[in-house]
Amino acid sequence: MSMVPPDAPGGSWTLLTGHGHVLVEIARNPDARIRDISPVVDLTERTVQAIVADLEAAGYLTRTRVGRRTRYTVNPDTPFRHTAQQGLQVGPLLDLLTAMADVDAPASAAPRSRRPRRTRSSRAS
Repeated sequence: MSMVPPDAPGGSWTLLTGHGHVLVEIARNPDARIRDISPVVDLTERTVQAIVADLEAAGYLTRTRVGRRTRYTVNPDTPFRHTAQQGLQVGPLLDLLTAMADVDAPASAAPRSRRPRRTRSSRAS
């Protein structure tokens, strides 16, 4: 499902890491299950589960049980981890990437865009 063919100029790498892809997908769809996220980001369920645990431990998201399901809340005020982005928060990047995904989504994905994207409960009003 990788969007970049392995024989593409520059190799098969992508700009975002697996952690970045998973965080963007959770921001787009907070009610997604690990099994829903896995094919979208082209990673195994086990890898996505480990990434979600990393993101939660680092404060990028929180998990809340709702019945038998898990709902994720992205913490947009969390800073990037690399010193090159020192002082910058992930929220604006996620806003940009999720807005672009909504614009580019095919008509068949319309029900997905009606779901709440992410809450900003951690932001001060």
